[in-house]
Amino acid sequence: MQITLATLRRRWTTLVVRELLRGDRSYSELRLALLTLSDKVLSDRLAQLGEAGVVERDRRPGWPPRVRYALTPRGRRLGPVLQALWDWGAEDPS
Repeated sequence: MQITLATLRRRWTTLVVRELLRGDRSYSELRLALLTLSDKVLSDRLAQLGEAGVVERDRRPGWPPRVRYALTPRGRRLGPVLQALWDWGAEDPS
């Protein structure tokens, strides 16, 4: 549990994962979907998730180079975890 929480603890990380749960995306597609994130924060989160084995970066040949980001199988397994957190937060606490 600590490893999972450490991976998701930084601000905006869950939103990046949420977008990638919808399918692989280019950097510009992620920027459009997450307008409140700066380029630095988005780049940092993608790098962090890559180091954690959650996101993979696919660089395609050509000019300009095309890069796509996708969840790894490990990353896709975060879907039910995030849904459970959402459901728990949406519950009436009384």
